[in-house]
Amino acid sequence: MANRLVANATIPAFNCPPGTKMHILNLAVLNVDEAWILTGNNGSTVSQPNPPSTRHLNIAWPAPATDLFPRTVYKEHHKLPAAIAAAGYSITDIKAVIIGHLHLDHAGGLEHFIGTDIPIYVHETEFKHACWAAATGADAGVYLTNYLDLEKLNWQTFDEDVWEVCQGVTMRLMPGHTPGLCAMQVNLEESGVWIWTTDQFHVREHFELKQPQGWLTRDYNAWVKSSKALRKLKEQYGATMIFGHDLDTVKALGFEEKVFQ
Repeated sequence: MANRLVANATIPAFNCPPGTKMHILNLAVLNVDEAWILTGNNGSTVSQPNPPSTRHLNIAWPAPATDLFPRTVYKEHHKLPAAIAAAGYSITDIKAVIIGHLHLDHAGGLEHFIGTDIPIYVHETEFKHACWAAATGADAGVYLTNYLDLEKLNWQTFDEDVWEVCQGVTMRLMPGHTPGLCAMQVNLEESGVWIWTTDQFHVREHFELKQPQGWLTRDYNAWVKSSKALRKLKEQYGATMIFGHDLDTVKALGFEEKVFQ
């Protein structure tokens, strides 16, 4: 009872307007060596110097790193315009784009909004870091200049740690994987509270086993602090967690057949 009272008093305090719908789109299936996302996995020992390499599904990474992160399932219906059309909409219906962080596997699709007035919302810290990293090569490979178009995309930044996008939708700063990564909280009228963790938690193991990220970690201490904050939110709101790259999680939700309200 106490947790419920605290949750109701915490921003955001309102559900999305009645009739709001949330879709989870299938945009491809990819896989990766687990050592990239789970610390210690595939590591050798004295007794097992050459352990079998295990891989994890649904990690995105386009060329030139496709040998490391191959796209194993990608057909015409996985492309963004087609996936949106399958949900009953057109890509021209989109009024705004909100991005949790600007790594290339999350900023893919922005080419559809070049030359439009559609606002692209991202945390100011993330935008500055991405531009610096791409321009200097300081974090080569994970940010690319071709989608960080400063003239033909309508970039809009926010600098708050907690920012209400609209009634029932809130962005929360969760640095660690990147300096300006944000999780998104969505309060739906019927299905309750949802938290999209983006790559703060690539997979369920990060959340449930508290197993840190592998080679994709950037700031470990910040990652731990943000992890604690997300667990607290989960407890306060009884939220359903959507992890950044966990195919099994969304399959269990029946995401391809359901619309969440």
